[in-house]
Amino acid sequence: MTAAPLSAAEVATLVGGALVGDGAVLVSAVAPLDRAGPKDLSFLSAGRYLPAFHTSRAGLVLCTREHETAQPGPATRIVVDDPHRALLRVVRALYPEAPRRFGVDPTATVGEGVILGRDVFLGPHVVVGPGARLGDRVEVMAGAVIGNGVTVGDDVTIHPRVVCYPGTIVGSRVILHSGVCLGADGFGYIPGQAGHTKIPQVGRCIIGDDVEIGANSTVDRGSVDDTVIGPGTKIDNLVQVGHNCRIGARCLIMAQVGLAGSCHVEDDVIIAGQAGVAGHLTVGKAARIGAQSGVLRDVAPGLMVSGFPARPHRESMRAHAALYRLAGIVDELEEMLERAGRTAG
Repeated sequence: MTAAPLSAAEVATLVGGALVGDGAVLVSAVAPLDRAGPKDLSFLSAGRYLPAFHTSRAGLVLCTREHETAQPGPATRIVVDDPHRALLRVVRALYPEAPRRFGVDPTATVGEGVILGRDVFLGPHVVVGPGARLGDRVEVMAGAVIGNGVTVGDDVTIHPRVVCYPGTIVGSRVILHSGVCLGADGFGYIPGQAGHTKIPQVGRCIIGDDVEIGANSTVDRGSVDDTVIGPGTKIDNLVQVGHNCRIGARCLIMAQVGLAGSCHVEDDVIIAGQAGVAGHLTVGKAARIGAQSGVLRDVAPGLMVSGFPARPHRESMRAHAALYRLAGIVDELEEMLERAGRTAG
């Protein structure tokens, strides 16, 4: 559902920007420069998108002072310091969130001793195990399972088919997307000739306030310690967090990252897609791990690493560049050997 269209003048007021052009232009949706039409708002955040801007049909564009007079391009513009942040404010106005629902669907199952806060919503076929506690304004959508003794804070959104195993603790203002699994057993076995003996997993899975976890991501419970996700951390889809991991505050963990058991990821770390971190390592505060990196040793605070095995990013780029030059060097060596053979003959 969209809100009523906004005029360019209203958008300028909303984002605190300077209007250039016709303030009466109306926009009712958001689109990228190359696909935007006369009723769409778009944005120009960097010079590399100027070719798309020059041919864009967008009715209104958010841009920086650098591109205020760029020609050709849409005539109506709003000049802001940061087009991305300004766009977020407009998106919230054009696409307001649906109001929270409340009530318990007749098909939901609520166990003995469950405590429900104010204005809780339990959707179709939700299961809430005995002794669970849900805070105020929690929304649990269809088919989700909240296990025995689980604690959920206030203003939490739990999307369809989420599973929280018994003993999981979820903070306030958390978003769990479809298919998230919290608190399953970690992967721990003692090998032997008679087979692999399972190590009991008796720790908890603790999710801090303001965390968002993407679809089909998993956070295992601890074995003897707790697995902890710090406040404000955002986890993308298809991420695996192993048992006893401790992830700090405000981390960003992208798709298909794997964190082996007992990793310690400190505050403000960014881990790009498909990276893997071996067990029992520490990734220091504000470190950066590049996409598809394999981290096999501790990462110092503030350091950016990439490659496999992961090493300082500049060093990794030099190694890759040298590797790509090898083919040409081999060709030259073969040519030299061929010439030497002809000379000797």
